Amino acid sequence: MQFSTSCSPFLPANTSVHRVMRQVLIALIPAFTAMFWLFGYTVLLQLLLASSTALLAEVICLRLRKRPVKIHLMDLSALVSAVLLALAIPTIAPWWVSTCGALFAIIIGKQVYGGLGYNPFNPAMTGYVFLLISFPQQMTAWQAPDIFISLADALHVIFSGTATIDGLSSATLLDSIKTAGASTALLTEIPSTSTGLLAGAGWELISMAYLLGGLWLLYRKVISWHIPVAVLLGIFMPAGINFFLDANAASSPVFHLFSGASLCGAFFIATDPVSAATSNTGRLIYGGLIGLLSYIIRYWGGYPDGIAFAVLLANLAAPSIDYYLRPKPVNQPL
Repeated sequence: MQFSTSCSPFLPANTSVHRVMRQVLIALIPAFTAMFWLFGYTVLLQLLLASSTALLAEVICLRLRKRPVKIHLMDLSALVSAVLLALAIPTIAPWWVSTCGALFAIIIGKQVYGGLGYNPFNPAMTGYVFLLISFPQQMTAWQAPDIFISLADALHVIFSGTATIDGLSSATLLDSIKTAGASTALLTEIPSTSTGLLAGAGWELISMAYLLGGLWLLYRKVISWHIPVAVLLGIFMPAGINFFLDANAASSPVFHLFSGASLCGAFFIATDPVSAATSNTGRLIYGGLIGLLSYIIRYWGGYPDGIAFAVLLANLAAPSIDYYLRPKPVNQPL
């Protein structure tokens, strides 16, 4: 299945898929480092499980489709999807969670549509939403950010499914706020031990790491500023209005920017060149739609963080956005 999202004239690009994906992997190093420092070896195990499963699924699908394996495997797109998925799921999730998510992301989210360039949805978020809907208990049990887990304990937690460390799992601050809102409690009643300077303790460091990686992508011109800025404004503006109307029932807009997957989604998820809008104006609309939907799901929906759902919904709208904002062809005399 192929979607037409742009029109001629076309200019040859001075880059390749491999170079772009390699820069994305480099930009994810700060986030992985921050998560490893906070959580320990569980992050590394989830990364290895998701990556190996995704690469294996990619090879099998390519062979079944009688497509060249090496050239498609070396574009690193499957590895990027696996890394994003591994960093998005709870670090203490059982081994089969990351494995099932990677399989779904590559097979259903990518290969059934014809591979890279033909997938209408972001593969990593396709796998993540599948896990979130199918295994809500495992996908909401997050490791406390102040507990560093050794390799031996990480192997035991992930492969046996039992925790030997007291207080290993805890709710994120977004979960706590969602629970407080559901019970009509004031946000000031949430324990201050779970809050940091800007967002949840520990989680704001991860968000800053994603911001650093996103700035690297902008510096290397891997992505343009339109989608990240639009996503963040789409979250900030409704959050600011809601906070102005009732500061006791709504969190500050700065908190929403540095909590959850806001910065990761703005720089690494929404900017997927295949499933996003292509024109600059379209990117602004596309990114703003993601930000607005994310906040709506956070505040009124049933999930504490709505980035993944917002991205998939915006993926559905991207072809229509490109259709109505299609650039006019340039007629040049012969």
